[in-house]
Formats: sequence, C-alpha cells, structure tokens
Amino acid sequence: MPYVDLSRDPAAMRRIFTGLGLAGADEPVAAAALAGGVSSGIYRIDLRSGSYCLKQALPRLKVAKEWNVPVERVFAEVAWLRTVAGIAPGHVPRVLGQDDASKSFVMEFLGPQYRSWKADLLAGQVGPAVAGAVGDVLGRVHAATADHALLAERFATDATFHAIRLEPYLLETARVHPGLAPVLLATVERTAATRRVLVHGDISPKNILLGPHGPVLLDAECAWFGDPAFDVAFCLNHFLLKAAHLPRHGQALMESYRAFLTGYFARVEWEAPQALEQRIAALLPALTLARVDGKSPVDYLTDPQRQAVRRVAIALLRDPPAQLEQVAASWAGEFIA
Repeated sequence: MPYVDLSRDPAAMRRIFTGLGLAGADEPVAAAALAGGVSSGIYRIDLRSGSYCLKQALPRLKVAKEWNVPVERVFAEVAWLRTVAGIAPGHVPRVLGQDDASKSFVMEFLGPQYRSWKADLLAGQVGPAVAGAVGDVLGRVHAATADHALLAERFATDATFHAIRLEPYLLETARVHPGLAPVLLATVERTAATRRVLVHGDISPKNILLGPHGPVLLDAECAWFGDPAFDVAFCLNHFLLKAAHLPRHGQALMESYRAFLTGYFARVEWEAPQALEQRIAALLPALTLARVDGKSPVDYLTDPQRQAVRRVAIALLRDPPAQLEQVAASWAGEFIA
C-alpha cells in the first residue's frame, strides 16, 4: 500500500478521528503541525471532544545526510507505550488508537502544564532530582521487562533498531573515523547481541516532558528488546553534551548524571550491576562522538565545542573506561572549571 502523507490528505485525517469516535460525523478535523523531531509528522487536533496528538512515521528523516527508515516502526512505538503504561502509569501518554493504513496513531495531548526537559536544561534550569526521577522510571521499565520471553518476541525489532540507531550513529561514525572502526564495530556487535530488557532507544531530554506527576516519556519508535546499556548511555550522553555547551552549569549537570545513575541502578536486579556499568561506560563515548560526527548531530554545540567533545570522546574510545565515574572525571577535566 502506498504511503499516505496525512499532512496533505485531510480526508484521511478525518477518517481516522471519525473512525475512533473522537470526531462527529459533521465536524471538521483540522490539524496544526507541532514543532520538534526529525522522524515523524506530529499534529495537534482540537475537536469538540477534546484535544489530541496524532503522530505519523516518516519514511525519510529530516536530517542533512540521507536516512531512510521503515515506517512500520510506529507499531513498535504503540506497543511500547501500551506496555509501559501498565508498568509506570502516568509516565507515558495514553494511546487512543492507531491507523494501520497511514502508519499513525492518536494519543492524548499533553497541555501547558507539561514542559520540555530539553528546554529546561538548555535554559540552565538543571535539577538533579529530575534526572533521578527519570532514572527511576527507566529502571522500573527495564526491571519489569527483564528476560520476558513474550516481550522479547513482540519487540524483536533488530532490523529497525539497526536502521534507526546502530547504523546512523555508530556505523556512520566508524566511516568518519576509520581508525576507530574496530572499537566502534565491536560496540555495535556487543549491543546488537545483548537482549535483556525492553529498550526505548531514544531516552533524550527532548523526548521527556516534565509534568505534575513527574517525567513523561515520549517517542519510543526505536523500541527494541535488547541491551539496557543503550538507554542509559543515550541519556547520560546528554548531560555530557550539555555540560560542554553550558560550562556555567557543568557541575549541576554532572550531579544530574550521577543522580540519574543512582535512580536507575537502585532498580537493577536482572544482571550484575558491574557488568552493566562496563557496557554503558564503553558505549557512552561512542554515542558522544556520534552526536558530533554521526547522521544526527546535536544542534546546539558551537564549532569549538564540537572539537573539544570530539577530542575527549576519541581519547575515551582509545582507552576504554570500565566505570562511569572515569567518564565523568574525563569530562570534568575538560569542561568544568
């Protein structure tokens, strides 16, 4: 079936909302595009029955380098949201329905009482307690899904995870830095072969809203049953990158780094914490370098900051740390006065 771009097909948009019983038969359905994200079309729809958010997976991501991904990933995202709603209710938006034909789904719209964690951090509003709460929620999800055979089967999305995460981040970075290819390829192989928990795949401040009852996790289109180290390293990476960008807040950001780990590791029971930490510590500098030289570079670093991030990440990849405090110490030595 050909891909239907809902932004150009109001009749299809209307069909979705009338089919879900959210719009009346005579009610106009108008969508307003929401900003943010490179992988999906996201729209707000205001109807008599309330306000809703519709998300449609895009076949090509909105980045400079060519990056094509399967649109079927939207169904894994819906399944992740529904699974996690039963584990950590209130920490994910409610899914109201999906439309198989357009590869889209409808969820509740989270209003002005929710704010972007990324916006807070970039504005210098750094609260380690928030990071600890995010770590706790993620730890709850990983602990509840660890070694779960049915979830492992449902989320056997290895090909999609490779296309969305391993290839554009780590393999692309290996192409840019051929001298680091052996260590980066080994990291890819280890990550791909480790299947222990339900992974979100994009635990980033841009995908976390802060609301009245704590953090709300969004955008689980990379959902995969795999290595918990990926989720942890992916989030820790943002504390490092923002410390490089905002040295005035570097100390608070590194306190957030540690608070996140404290909240998360309090939930780790499915494997030896030391083994998990070692995988995270090896993966973290690879992801840091990927956010400079991969297909999805962060948008807020200046050129001198990129050069400094690159230098520290490469040093850590050449002399891999076994503990996350070693990564923090290297970062503090470069970026925190």
